[in-house]
Amino acid sequence: MNTGDLVRVSVFPSVADAQIAQGVLDGVGIESLIQSDNAGGMYPALDAAALLVRSEDVAAAADALNRHQR
Repeated sequence: MNTGDLVRVSVFPSVADAQIAQGVLDGVGIESLIQSDNAGGMYPALDAAALLVRSEDVAAAADALNRHQR
């Protein structure tokens, strides 16, 4: 995946939650990347994670994630 044109589609409280959402996107054929920085594990409280997709996939990804939350 070319990381030059990635857009944040959602932010999750943990990497585990982002991985679940990534699975939803995988299921509809949308590639995604999880971005998280907890300082190499030194600060687990900073475990929030962003889910990134290509700019052309933002609308479809948001729709898929919204349908999953219902």
